Amino acid sequence: MSTYVLATANPNKAKEIGSVLGSLGIETRLRPEEIPDLEETEATLEGNALLKARAITEATGEPAVADDTGLFIDALEGRPGVYSARYAGKDATDLDNVQKALRELEGVEPESRTARFRSVIAVTFPNGESWWVDGVLEGSILNGPRGNGGFGYDCIFAPLVLDGETLAELSPEEKSAISHRGQALRAFAEKVQSS
Repeated sequence: MSTYVLATANPNKAKEIGSVLGSLGIETRLRPEEIPDLEETEATLEGNALLKARAITEATGEPAVADDTGLFIDALEGRPGVYSARYAGKDATDLDNVQKALRELEGVEPESRTARFRSVIAVTFPNGESWWVDGVLEGSILNGPRGNGGFGYDCIFAPLVLDGETLAELSPEEKSAISHRGQALRAFAEKVQSS
């Protein structure tokens, strides 16, 4: 079985992706440090994930896996969406992005704070083959952060499948069992193992 090079430079994502895929019997390795960050210029999650995976495959000559994830908030007309990681600016921290989303939701009633996380996992191969799968997690946005786990918007996102807990209040294993990224990674693993 092939080893897949992870395209992400985000240590939290790399740990989460490597852990889930490892538990499914798929080997990964971290992106070589000498490969620079890539500008995400596509208008869709699929486009950005494929862009990142192709860059890693071109640089290493190996199969690569990339993810692109967005938080789509209905009351904000789908924002931050594809710009989730840089919502508050190019060098924004997770906290900056969370605070911007919460400011924009001030005064919005709880029942109107519906949202979903969507993750796209793309894979590219040296022979030019590529494909992607995705996962979606429905939920709502709280009025303020809760929990110390996770990263990104996890502290304000309460999945519908839970009793009000945020993703940041779950253990990594509990989060992976229900999360958008966990769903997409399991779909990726299933496709790899059936081909």
